[in-house]
Amino acid sequence: MTEAENKKVTMEEKPETTTEVEKPVIDEAEKIEKALQDPTKKRKAEDEIEIDINSSVPLSKKQKRMLRRGKITLEELNAKYNIDASSISEFEKEQKEAKEKKLNKDKDGNNDTEATDDADSEKKKVKKETFGVWIGNLSFDTTKEDLIRFIRAKTKDDEDEANRVDEKDIVRVKLPLASNEGKQIKNKGFCYMDFATEAKMLAVVKLSENQLNGRNLLIKNSKSFEGRPDKEDLVASSKNPPSRILFVGNLSFDTTEDQLKSHFQHCGDITKIRMATFQDSGKCKGFAFVDFKEEASATKALKDKTCRKLALRPIRMEYGEDRSKRQVTKRPDQQSQGSNSRGGNFTRKPFDIANESHPSSRSNNNQNDSKPALKKNNSYKNRTNAKLGKNNRLKSSIALSSAQRGSAAIVPSQGKKMKFD
Repeated sequence: MTEAENKKVTMEEKPETTTEVEKPVIDEAEKIEKALQDPTKKRKAEDEIEIDINSSVPLSKKQKRMLRRGKITLEELNAKYNIDASSISEFEKEQKEAKEKKLNKDKDGNNDTEATDDADSEKKKVKKETFGVWIGNLSFDTTKEDLIRFIRAKTKDDEDEANRVDEKDIVRVKLPLASNEGKQIKNKGFCYMDFATEAKMLAVVKLSENQLNGRNLLIKNSKSFEGRPDKEDLVASSKNPPSRILFVGNLSFDTTEDQLKSHFQHCGDITKIRMATFQDSGKCKGFAFVDFKEEASATKALKDKTCRKLALRPIRMEYGEDRSKRQVTKRPDQQSQGSNSRGGNFTRKPFDIANESHPSSRSNNNQNDSKPALKKNNSYKNRTNAKLGKNNRLKSSIALSSAQRGSAAIVPSQGKKMKFD
């Protein structure tokens, strides 16, 4: 081939190479456009995004919330953000629909309230017609069937038919059960029963103190709360009798004597505060005794509701034991001895054992031979009874008192001394 032909071939190949370079550039541009159009794919930093700053902005959720509550107006929002008119019209439509729904609900609600009022009145009538009974002191194995059977059997022989209770007359039986961690389920010891008429209820109340499953039942009217202790009356619920000492419990460990004094000083004069403390830290153990000058001050502290909390912590209060009022019961022998010693009529009698050095005692014994003999016998019996234990055997201390004891003296050794070379 000549040189001219070679040049023609090279000129024809060059445009083909230029087209191959332009193709990947076009493909990249198409990919970027597709990525911008596809919302699912994440955009890279290299992707270009065009934003029109002057375009209108739709209402956000926060702005709608502020408009509903009346904290801002549409004019103020338009002045700041240039809000889109279509979003404003949508918001107004939403408000109109919400108002219409409320009006419809109010209309339906009036009809519903009338119906509910009628239903409530009927329920109240039903409740008024029932008469309840509380049954206590039940054995834990008692069932509903046992109770119904017991009431029917006790009231069937009554002459008045109104007092006879049948299974139909029992409206409700509520027997609470206690869960025992997978074991046999038993009741809690009490039960509620409702009856159709008051006569039936009174007839069942009369059955109180009758035995069921080996226990005396306690039956009361369920609406009667007589005999129940008042939890707020701390004076009546106190275990100890009234005294000038006040026990204070459930204290925090940071409590001090000054805090207790300032807390109870308005009740009366305080003579002493005895607070239990730890030896190492000196902090309060959680309880203390406040000694007042008068008993009325302690009762005032128990009745005053402002004293029931200290440093935002509920405290427990009751009367403390006053040892000065403690009454020690004496035996009749001690009482007679004490009365004789105080009156001055008590005279010690001489011992019954006759002694040669005391002739007066010997003469007295000879005069009354019969009486001292009886006394000796009684004293011997008392002595023997004192020596015996529970099993009619001698006590260990008495048995060992007569045992032979080894001497404490040093005894010389009698063995032979061996030496090894």
